[in-house]
Amino acid sequence: MERSFKLRARVSTDDPEAVEPVLRRLLGIEGYRVVADGFEIDAEMRGESARELNRSILSELRHACRRTRIRATYTHEGTTERFFDYSLRSTSG
Repeated sequence: MERSFKLRARVSTDDPEAVEPVLRRLLGIEGYRVVADGFEIDAEMRGESARELNRSILSELRHACRRTRIRATYTHEGTTERFFDYSLRSTSG
């Protein structure tokens, strides 16, 4: 069952030119913005779980540039899950 998640994330990478087309394809032009050290994501996404969404996003970003990191917060119905790369760091709500 797919659920809707509010995603807020910070992506840092050694090759922003390689990563940006992937973000554009995944999130659309309005789902992210360029910042000094990478990208900020503020988007709505649909998926089975926050863990699966995070894994698929990071995997695609790392195909473009292996040295890409993500700090992400997914919120669904009052529950918030925070990830650093593939690792779940905390759950609240």
